[in-house]
Amino acid sequence: MVLGGMENLSNNNSEDFNLKKTLSVYFKQWKWFVISIILCCIIAFTYLRYTTPQYLAVAKIMLLDDKDSSTGAFNDLSLFAENEDAKVEDEIQVIKSRSFLRNVIKELNLNVQYFITGRVYDSEIYKNTPIVVNFIESDSVINNTNFNFYTQILSSTDFYYRTNEDDEPKKYAFGQTIPTFFGGMIITPTTNNIDNYVGSDIKVKLTNINTLAESLKYRIGISPTGKSSKVIEVSLTDPVIAKAKDIVNTLIDEYNKSTIQKKNAISKNTADFINDRVDLIALDLVSVDSSIVNFKTSNKVTDVASEAGQFLNSSALNQQQLDAARTQLSQLNYMNGSLGDERFESIPSNLGMGDASISGLSSRYNELLERRRTLLKSAGEQNPVVLELDQTLNDIKQNLQQSINNSTKSLRIQIGSLENQSERINSKIYSVPGQERKLRSIERKQGIKESLYLYLLEKREEAAISLTATSPSAEIIDEAYNSAGGPVFPNKRIIYIGALFLGFLIPFGVIYVSELLDNKIHNKEDLEKIIKNIPVLGEIPRATGNDKSLIERNDRSILSESFRIIKTSFDYVSRGRDVKQYGNVVFVTSTINGEGKSFFSLNMALTMANAKKRVLLIGADVRNPQIYSAIKKHKTKAPSEIGLTEYLVDKSVIIGETINEYNINDIKIDILLSGKVPPNPAELLMSSRMKDLFDSVSAQYDYVIVDTAPAMLVTDTLLISQYAGHTIYLTRAERTEKDILNFAKELHADNKLNGMMLVVNDVKQSNFGYGAKYGYYGTPVKKSFFSRMKF
Repeated sequence: MVLGGMENLSNNNSEDFNLKKTLSVYFKQWKWFVISIILCCIIAFTYLRYTTPQYLAVAKIMLLDDKDSSTGAFNDLSLFAENEDAKVEDEIQVIKSRSFLRNVIKELNLNVQYFITGRVYDSEIYKNTPIVVNFIESDSVINNTNFNFYTQILSSTDFYYRTNEDDEPKKYAFGQTIPTFFGGMIITPTTNNIDNYVGSDIKVKLTNINTLAESLKYRIGISPTGKSSKVIEVSLTDPVIAKAKDIVNTLIDEYNKSTIQKKNAISKNTADFINDRVDLIALDLVSVDSSIVNFKTSNKVTDVASEAGQFLNSSALNQQQLDAARTQLSQLNYMNGSLGDERFESIPSNLGMGDASISGLSSRYNELLERRRTLLKSAGEQNPVVLELDQTLNDIKQNLQQSINNSTKSLRIQIGSLENQSERINSKIYSVPGQERKLRSIERKQGIKESLYLYLLEKREEAAISLTATSPSAEIIDEAYNSAGGPVFPNKRIIYIGALFLGFLIPFGVIYVSELLDNKIHNKEDLEKIIKNIPVLGEIPRATGNDKSLIERNDRSILSESFRIIKTSFDYVSRGRDVKQYGNVVFVTSTINGEGKSFFSLNMALTMANAKKRVLLIGADVRNPQIYSAIKKHKTKAPSEIGLTEYLVDKSVIIGETINEYNINDIKIDILLSGKVPPNPAELLMSSRMKDLFDSVSAQYDYVIVDTAPAMLVTDTLLISQYAGHTIYLTRAERTEKDILNFAKELHADNKLNGMMLVVNDVKQSNFGYGAKYGYYGTPVKKSFFSRMKF
């Protein structure tokens, strides 16, 4: 658990370190951030100072339906009725139409503008202008003209006039006609404030109305306040708030005037249409009434429904009578059938159906028949009394048959009459539906015409009323006002916030891109990340103008401390290596020229000599020697002009003749200069005397520092690398490219240079690696500006 916790802590510290390192890249350049922010704020201030402020005028209106304004005579008809939802988008396009905008421009005379000219921008004068321009030509010509001119008021009576700003001015008097390409114009002063503008330059701008309307169309904003809302906002941004308010209010007035005119025209057309229709329908009503009269006259009816009822009653009564007559006839036939039998049988006495003779004879016949039956019980059929009764019964039967026959004839005549009457009544009943249908069709037409006639009379009154009581289509909720209470553009807060952001972003972006495209090393850390298997001894700080380039005795400067650290690291690394020969010989080389080999070699030699060591510095870069130029002012006696080149060429020259003793900053050091530049340096360095040289000096000195040529540019260093016990490979911050270090990797991998060690030269103090921000112990601490301000 402890080991795991330590591992996590180490990872977290590593991540924190990486984050801090990333941020430190930007913190090191804080001065550029401050300068960039200050410059951006100055630019923002200048922009705000010389930018014309813009003001926002906003008005709110609510669109009304036609039925809300009570102007539509036919709103209740589906053909003419509109949807319940207001057609907001359509009305917005109507309000922004060019015709409305042209009317606004003409109403406010916006095509003629007056400006006070300034050094940076011109300020518009609205309403309270010192002069007024009157044009002689017609409005149709003026409204389609673009023209600018300048005036300078000299007094209340005269002024200078020029077409272009650089033209020679001409003097005119107020009221005098000024010729132009489109016609004459007259400039008159306003008596209110002309004296306040004496000496002022006034620019007058005449603009084509169509162009101005097109520009105004895109500047005016119209939008609903909410979804499906009838309330809309009309807004306009302009340098003059009073002008913006007037334009918005006038636009709303023009819209209301237009809608009122449209509704009045609709109402008038509606009234005219209704009057025509009323006259036509009145004629149709007269025609329909005549049709009803003609129908009733021709059919001899007054009321078809009541007469039909009477016919039905008559038919029912006639049918009743017919049924009764037929019943009587059937009864008489039955009675007659009963009498036709020779036997004496009783007959119904109540079948006479009101005929008294038949009823009397029937009753008499039945009485006598009953007496006969009674006598037959006591006497026979031959009984005289019985025979007399038979005779009487036969007589009554004959009389009864005669009466029945007479009644039967009468009933048949009556039945025939009733049947004929029933047919007449039924024919009339059958004709009633057709008559009623025709009459109802005519009456239906009459009803339709009457209802339409009454409806049109009502709508004619409504149309007449709407002509005198037409309301606008828009109700003003808020007249135009300055919604922001001040200018909306430029927004100072946004501009300054943007300046701060831009001032921060510019250096950040430059640093980020430069870091992204940077392919050079900057300190020890960068070098260790690229080359992991070669030890890095340390880094040398960049020398400023006041810093010394060579270290001194008991020097406590950063330069001296850095070389002491490198020497300590070198001793530590060299002790860990088993070098059998030339263990005290140190070659100093680099990849390319200009990475500070001679500077490092000289200071490294001085550092070792300052530690009471016998040190020899050899200038082995015979192609481009640099050591002599750095030490020529530190010579103590006349130096020998014989150097390494002369030693290698002339075998008579001994080693002692080439070495000179120098006292550099109170530090004694032996130096073997490179000598004259030879024509064949590579062949010269391959001389066998080179081995004799290193065998001799390695035995006489504690350290031998050899300044060699760049390893990648020439082969000089590689030709003599076998005489080096150790090789310090020098790189330079912000000069040595990361890709070039692959060459150093190859040299190390192929063992072409013995005991390679790395050093980073010319490192900015801000880019120093570990412990850089803490400085060197014992050196004065540099205080910041704010720290120096504290007491």
